[in-house]
Amino acid sequence: MIPPPLPPNLESRRSQMFPVLDARDHERMQRFGEVRHFRDGECLAAAGQPSPGMFVLSQGRVALSRRDGLGHSIPIVEEGPGQFLGEVAQLSGRPSLVDAHAVGEVEALVIPPHRLRALLVAEADLGERIMRALILRRVGLLETGAGGPVLVGPPEGAGRVRLEGFLSRNGHPYLALDPAQGGEAASLLERYSPRAEELPLVVCPDGSVLKNPLESTLARALGLLPEGAFETRYDVTVVGAGPAGLSTAVYAASEGLRVLVLDQRAFGGQAGASSRIENYLGFPTGITGQALTARAYVQAQKFGVEMAIPAEVASLRCAASGEPLALELTDGRRVRTRTVVVASGARYRRPALANLGQFEGRGVFYWASPIEARMCDGEEVVLVGGGNSAGQAAVFLAGHARRVRVLVRGRELAASMSSYLVERLAASPRIELVMETEVVALAGSDERGLRSVRWRHQPSGREEEHDVRHLFLFIGADPATEWLAGCGVALDAKGFVRTGAALGEEPLQTEAWEATGRAPFTFETSLPGVFAIGDARSDSVKRVGTAIGEGSAVVAQLHACLTSAAAAERRGAERPPRALRQAPSHPHVRHQGASGRMPPHGARAMKKVCPHLEVTEHHRTAPIHPSGHGCMECLKDGGDWVHLRMCLTCGHVGCCDDSPSRHATRHFHASSHPVIKSFEPGEDWAWCFVDEQLLERIPTFPGESPPVHYSAPMSAP
Repeated sequence: MIPPPLPPNLESRRSQMFPVLDARDHERMQRFGEVRHFRDGECLAAAGQPSPGMFVLSQGRVALSRRDGLGHSIPIVEEGPGQFLGEVAQLSGRPSLVDAHAVGEVEALVIPPHRLRALLVAEADLGERIMRALILRRVGLLETGAGGPVLVGPPEGAGRVRLEGFLSRNGHPYLALDPAQGGEAASLLERYSPRAEELPLVVCPDGSVLKNPLESTLARALGLLPEGAFETRYDVTVVGAGPAGLSTAVYAASEGLRVLVLDQRAFGGQAGASSRIENYLGFPTGITGQALTARAYVQAQKFGVEMAIPAEVASLRCAASGEPLALELTDGRRVRTRTVVVASGARYRRPALANLGQFEGRGVFYWASPIEARMCDGEEVVLVGGGNSAGQAAVFLAGHARRVRVLVRGRELAASMSSYLVERLAASPRIELVMETEVVALAGSDERGLRSVRWRHQPSGREEEHDVRHLFLFIGADPATEWLAGCGVALDAKGFVRTGAALGEEPLQTEAWEATGRAPFTFETSLPGVFAIGDARSDSVKRVGTAIGEGSAVVAQLHACLTSAAAAERRGAERPPRALRQAPSHPHVRHQGASGRMPPHGARAMKKVCPHLEVTEHHRTAPIHPSGHGCMECLKDGGDWVHLRMCLTCGHVGCCDDSPSRHATRHFHASSHPVIKSFEPGEDWAWCFVDEQLLERIPTFPGESPPVHYSAPMSAP
């Protein structure tokens, strides 16, 4: 079979999109999957249906084809032994975007999503080749619209523009058809007879038809949004999937924390809508905001971050001391989490124009993507704003529009815009700068949308009105923090979140802070366990680089917060009488009796023994030695060890608060054995950090010895 041509920019990379793995590669992958057999013609994957994961072929061939809701099926490629089936959707278990059928008898290694992620981390060089292929395949699907819904409606219709923006910003393929061009699009309108407000029609891959759906409705129909309740108690829940939030997610998940990211619209935030970022370190030719944040989005999924987009947070609920925080979503669901990171950013300010809402999405826009640029071809547009985002958008639109008028309230751009952008705007023959000017009125109709814009020159009071169908607003920034109202998180006068030293003393005079026994961390808010980063944080520098830096820096504070919370929980737990506690058996070890404490970080015990715990009965360990630093309670005791835990994979020994979940989850990525055993005298349990299950009354393993083989006391870092 001769493979059909790929899009021109991908044809030269065909060998990277569809690599052939050798016998050694296949052997390395065996432990991550299960061998299955398929009959001739049997379906391995169906577009729009959940996929079991990635298929690695050892015998036979599989034909891949792309299909849409209109019934079209187009061959993509036929793969054989040594090749694998899958794209980035398989990292998170989302529905397949293509059909796959066996050609003859097929034998394949099926690697489920969580084991695929483990493979990518454990086998770095092999994982790099697989990851590159998965990403390139998604790029190919995006460029052809394969596997996604079909939008049927007028190109400038507000509903179509809105849904196109949602799908493109979330990296999901789609096709858009104009019924005015006739053909199948016109036939669909005749068949369903939608009213104007019901456009566009959305034909999903399974053939179902939606009429101008909400983004959340479409996301559920496509399998992009998790269904049902959030059963997991997360270590970290990040609200906002912009650069700051994605940075936190990547670093936290890569260090073993269980992370959920919520965003009400799309990943990328304001930066994701930027046409080109040229002053971000490491990209000398520049990079689009969408490309930069899409890489972070895929990277987060590689490390196991769970994404719920679109999912809007209604409120934050504070629980009793020792209990998890709770986020209430607008759809009625609840997320329980040990820490919250506020990365919800800021939104562009809406000017005080009486009829602004009438034209939003129908001529008035707050971002400039290729979708909006397409509508501006050969026309005159107006853009309002004097910051970097405004400058980047103006340069981008100038490549499509006949003329771009940039209205700026200030007297000069240098105070608010990077010099390279100022120079580029001044050099463009299609860009006209209009200083000390603001928009005062809009005119148009419901049927035709925006038709004219009036603005006023502030020093002279002179007003002008021009026929303009497209107005782009990039002015100011209002914090997206209204969901924090009433929860105890202190805001500044503008609504941005106060953190660290900016809190002062008054917000900290609470029982919650007294229970922690510490001061807030740099990015921590007035509510223990709730942090704020990026544009939502008071006095932060509103730049992509700063947001990413804060997102990575807060992870160390999250670990410290979880450690502090676990220590506070132990201090508050009931303890046996001092007379029943064991006496020290070594000058550098202070033993302490058990009191039925929960495993580290307050994880909940479950009765069923998971497969990881079943193997502990046969595990052998050597005499233990300390491998890391202890918790605050250890430090208070002059450096003596109090609480000891051993990793049953490598023998690492550390304090119970020395990030055991991070350490064990790293091993889970590599060996699927994420178990920690307690060596604290009087305690006898092992804990699986992946399955959240407990095994009590562990048999004494041959070769174990009490924790007395220390050569020196622990010292504070």
